[in-house]
Amino acid sequence: QVRLVESGGGLVQPGGSLRLSCAASGSIFSINAMGWYRQAPGKQRELVAQFASVGTTNYADSVKGRFTISRDNVKKTVYLQMNSLKPEDTAVYYCTASILRRRYESVNDYWGQGTQVTVSS
Repeated sequence: QVRLVESGGGLVQPGGSLRLSCAASGSIFSINAMGWYRQAPGKQRELVAQFASVGTTNYADSVKGRFTISRDNVKKTVYLQMNSLKPEDTAVYYCTASILRRRYESVNDYWGQGTQVTVSS
């Protein structure tokens, strides 16, 4: 019943900007954490940015100062604003969330299907 749907990916020139969105839907009691990972061809999946369960934010060193994570609790949506994009930012970006479906049950991790971001001139 729980699903995460990403949107906002596409092709952009170096120095351009994109904003990714990830909306959570289904049976959700609470969302403990949300974040973004990315995976480039031939590379390992890496953490890009996240809201931890305690409310703090974490960013990969490679995106600090350029990317900003934000969220809308009413819409159950997390965003990733990406500015000053570089070719090395090209990857499939995945939304992830730790979700409690019902009170007193355990938290499960969920993943979106991914959205392609391509930075090229």
